[in-house]
Amino acid sequence: MRILITSGPTRQYLDPVRYLTNASSGRMGSALAEACLAAGHEALVVSGPVDVAYPAAVEVVPVISTEEMLEACLDAFPTCDGLIGAAAPCDYRPIRVAPHKLAKTGGALKLHLVETPDVVALCGAIKEHQWIVAFALETQDQRMRALQKLERKSADLIVLNGPGAIQTSQTEIEIIDRRGKILAALSGSKRTVAEGILRVVHQRLICGP
Repeated sequence: MRILITSGPTRQYLDPVRYLTNASSGRMGSALAEACLAAGHEALVVSGPVDVAYPAAVEVVPVISTEEMLEACLDAFPTCDGLIGAAAPCDYRPIRVAPHKLAKTGGALKLHLVETPDVVALCGAIKEHQWIVAFALETQDQRMRALQKLERKSADLIVLNGPGAIQTSQTEIEIIDRRGKILAALSGSKRTVAEGILRVVHQRLICGP
């Protein structure tokens, strides 16, 4: 089985040296890629800028912006059996990118931002036989917001976590299905949790419920 994994953050530049981003480390994406290989699958990782290493046997497509991540995923997704959207793409971009470094003026700087495309949702819009596992990092009304995202992204399962997982080797997650049922609550190292996520994917999406 060929599994597409999105990983890490994306960057939306304000000028040649400054950008908006999310604080994703890519550790979960790397752990998921390792778990896929251990389970006998082929993994393709579309990754934003990260410092972590991915397994040598994994094909990695490096990207910078959310738009680049979307383009790479739309190109790869039709050749894959499933998608695990573990990346944290930047949700906003400036309407205009300054051609030169923005200089201080002593006053306020106003930024006009627009939303970036939803990578997983747009893959969900073209899925045929494939399954999709989305991720949701929420700080309030967590389960309700996760279920809303699951529906909007046409996902089959969603992995809910919180900001405590950012830039750490540990995490705590819940895996929720389309009916709102919590299939698993996992905690520990991201490697251990990634293995648990793959077990649920096998049980629910690959082998069937």
